[in-house]
Amino acid sequence: MSRGPVRIAPSILACDFARLGEELAAVESAGADWIHVDVMDGHFVPNLTLGPPIVEAVRRSTSLPLDVHLMIEEPERSIADYVKAGADTVGVHAETCPHLHRTVAQIREAGARACVVLNPATPAQAVEMVLADVDQVLLMTVNPGFGGQSFIAGVMPKLATLRRWVDEQDLRVDLEVDGGVARGTIGQAAAAGADVFVAGTAVFGAEDYAQAISALRGEAEQAS
Repeated sequence: MSRGPVRIAPSILACDFARLGEELAAVESAGADWIHVDVMDGHFVPNLTLGPPIVEAVRRSTSLPLDVHLMIEEPERSIADYVKAGADTVGVHAETCPHLHRTVAQIREAGARACVVLNPATPAQAVEMVLADVDQVLLMTVNPGFGGQSFIAGVMPKLATLRRWVDEQDLRVDLEVDGGVARGTIGQAAAAGADVFVAGTAVFGAEDYAQAISALRGEAEQAS
C-alpha cells in the first residue's frame, strides 16, 4: 500500500477562539486538509480545553474533516458524544485504554475513523496488536498538554518502525505526527514515514496562513 498524500491539519488549540469561525474559514481557504481538535480533561494531561459543544460549533463552521484527539481518561465514556458532535476521526491514547481493541471497535461502531495515539515514551508495540484494526496512528512529538513545545526528534525511529509495519502488512493506515511540527521539523517526520501533520503555531502564528500551509506541505512532500 503506497503512502497517502501529505495532509496538513491545523490545530485549533493555537487559534484565536474569540474568532473561531473566522479562523476556521481562513485556514480552510488557505488550503488546510483537516482540522485538528485537541480535547484535554485536566487529568490525563495538565490542561483543560473543550468538549462536544465546541466540536459542534467547529463542525458548523467548516466542511473539512475533523480530527478529534481525546487526551482524556476513560475516553470510552465520551466517544459517542464526540462522534455525534461531528468528529470524523476519534483518537484515543493507548495509555488510557486498558481494553484497546474494544475501544477501537467502539469508535468504528459509532461511525468514525479510529485512531490510536502514542505519547513520546510509549513504544510502537503498544499499538502493534491493533494496527490492522485502526485507520490512523498518531505519534506525539511533544509531551501532550500544551501547545508551542519543541519537537522531540527521538520519536522518529518509532515512526519509522510503524511505517515499516504498515507497509509490510499492506495496510491503509495514516501515520500522523503532532507537536512542534514546523518548517525544519516536518521534513524529518515525512522522511520517517508520516503523511498527516498537525501544525498549531506554525499555521495560526503565521501572518499568511496560505503561505505557511504551502511551505509546510512543500517541505513534507520533498522529504517523503
